[in-house]
Amino acid sequence: MSTRLRRTAAAAASLSVVALGAAAVNAAPASAAPQWAPAASATITPGTQMYTDGAQCTGNFVFTDAASNVYVGYAAHCAGLGEATDTDGCLADSLPLGTRVTFNEGGSLLSEGTQVGAGTLVYSSWLTMDRLGTTDANTCAYNDFALVEVDAADTGKVNPSIPFWGGPTGIDTDGTAAGDRVWSYGNSSLRGGITALSPKTGTSLGDDAATGGWTHPLYTVTPGVPGDSGSAFVSQDGKAVGTLSTLGLAPLPLSNNIGDLGRELAFAQAHSGIDGLELVNGTEPFDPIL
Repeated sequence: MSTRLRRTAAAAASLSVVALGAAAVNAAPASAAPQWAPAASATITPGTQMYTDGAQCTGNFVFTDAASNVYVGYAAHCAGLGEATDTDGCLADSLPLGTRVTFNEGGSLLSEGTQVGAGTLVYSSWLTMDRLGTTDANTCAYNDFALVEVDAADTGKVNPSIPFWGGPTGIDTDGTAAGDRVWSYGNSSLRGGITALSPKTGTSLGDDAATGGWTHPLYTVTPGVPGDSGSAFVSQDGKAVGTLSTLGLAPLPLSNNIGDLGRELAFAQAHSGIDGLELVNGTEPFDPIL
């Protein structure tokens, strides 16, 4: 049994909660490649907090397309309208494409912090699977990925590097084995702005063969908390393994499950209508030393 990791406004009012928290795609002509902000001063990066209609989640990786539009990925359930236990993306309700999303920093339990940018929800695996009539149980359960197109006025604030660790260096294609280390960065406002708690390392429990490679269960020193949904996870060589989706309650209590980014991105490339969609590598080298 699993529960989603989205943090909602209702959850912010009570620490007793268990839950963790179609607009047309731009058809602009090709343009110059994006100019990334320096990593040290960028305010929109992997790990940035993203607010959607009161729900808080975490950005994972940065993406671009053939027209040089800039996107930040997060979990599709961050725009969900159901309960935290609604884990079937083919059945769950979601806000529509075109929904506005803000990028924030400096939030706390009672505050969303300062808005540093905004964007628009342009792709959701949940909405896409519903449109396509997807029925494969593993795809429905674990394809939990969405894209927010960053407003043109804010693309100069973006850097694709994962704070603290650097990278990503590409996409992992061979999964994880039990005992493999993974690295992540999440800055949920439940941490009260204590950024020293944001970098995390963990250990893979091995690929879940029963899911066809769609999910990777793992343990981190502290599990993902509400607001960490969507966080990026990378392998020992800095390659993007997956995105934080759920907190496991049984049979592996307080484990986390991450959706396989390679499969999530391939699905988006096939069905989003975004031409040339691809992951952007970090400008900073990956350094796994804590």
